[in-house]
Amino acid sequence: MNNEIKYYTITALNRAIKNMFDEKEQLHHIYLKGEISNFKHHTRGHLYFTLKDENSRISAVMFSTAAKNLKFEPEDGMKVLVCGRVTVYEANGGYQIYVEEMSLDGIGNLYLEFERLKAQLEKEGLFKQEFKKTIPKFPKKIGIITAPTGAAIRDILSTIKRRYPICETILFPALVQGVGAKESIVAQLNRAQDFDLDVIICGRGGGSIEDLWAFNEEIVARAIFASNIPIISAVGHEIDFTIADFVADLRAPTPTGAAEMAVPNLVDLNSLIDQYRIRSDEAINNILIINNRKLNELKNSFILRNPMSLYEIKEQKLDVLFDSLNKIINTKLTEYKVRLNNIKSSYILKNPLGIYDVKKETIAKYSDSLKKTIISVINTNSYNYKLLINKLELLNPLNILSKGYSLTTVDNEVVNDSKQVKIGDSINVRLSKGNIKAEVKEID
Repeated sequence: MNNEIKYYTITALNRAIKNMFDEKEQLHHIYLKGEISNFKHHTRGHLYFTLKDENSRISAVMFSTAAKNLKFEPEDGMKVLVCGRVTVYEANGGYQIYVEEMSLDGIGNLYLEFERLKAQLEKEGLFKQEFKKTIPKFPKKIGIITAPTGAAIRDILSTIKRRYPICETILFPALVQGVGAKESIVAQLNRAQDFDLDVIICGRGGGSIEDLWAFNEEIVARAIFASNIPIISAVGHEIDFTIADFVADLRAPTPTGAAEMAVPNLVDLNSLIDQYRIRSDEAINNILIINNRKLNELKNSFILRNPMSLYEIKEQKLDVLFDSLNKIINTKLTEYKVRLNNIKSSYILKNPLGIYDVKKETIAKYSDSLKKTIISVINTNSYNYKLLINKLELLNPLNILSKGYSLTTVDNEVVNDSKQVKIGDSINVRLSKGNIKAEVKEID
């Protein structure tokens, strides 16, 4: 019977499914619109990405021959309109669309606004890690800013209750989509600052870029940055990114993920506490064992069993010290006795006037020396004085008068030229001994 069953290879099956797709003419030229995610620009020029909407996604490939005609650079988050052919990739059996044409959807403007605001806030420093606040490990009170109904709030509350039921939660209901959503979120963020919260979860479930747009608004980003309470952003699915994710202190991939990041798992904590308890018990037991061993060693020690031996050892040490002290004292006494005897037998004490006689002789020597020095100085100065007198005498002009010369002056001026006087002038003639007053009678 088994011989009648025909088994296909995986390749054959995938090829058969591919042929089925290729035979469907309505799949040869199909139009799709969706959002780009997981975008990759291959070095060979091919584009690989995923097209998604709120509920589904499809893999897409745009070969370089078609990609070179694009008038924009595709990026994650862009809303696009594509035209292409749907087929099956045999290698993995997955179906995909080979994109031949692609253009921006009207929602592309939102993406451009997203990039503009992201660049602006990043330049201002709102995304810097240094401004991120630490999420507490064991929060007592958590604020939740989201829609009061829907899957997001249910997932957050159920996760917190399951993981960490001792934590209190406070819901701050807000519009998370449509007109007035950004104002509602900001109002609840500001209101939450007045509550004694440890952390805030702010977000919503998945949706299109339009649905999530409230979390891309500038006033929401600045309100998150200004919060004094750490904020976990939980917007959309894991592939969705909003401005709020970049500004928040921590970004969660989903609302459920935010709840898991906000609180520890009580089961894990209990397990960790049990481990700590076991480790502490072991540590205490080890300490007790070690101390008991030390106590037994002390109990059995020779000193405790023979306490007098400790006293005996100290007594012996005291005797040694006492003997050493006595030896030192006796040595010093002997030394001082010798010095005292030397002093007593000294010549000075026996002949106290001897010091006076020695000093008297010394003074007499100094006196004789001083006299000799004074006489020598006087003689030297007297000789020098006489020498100077002789020199002055030799230079004295009056000494010439003793040889018969005279000094004539008129009106106290020495006359050395006949033209200095005239007949009838009274002159004074200075001789070696005495003066002569005379009158000029004749001049030659």
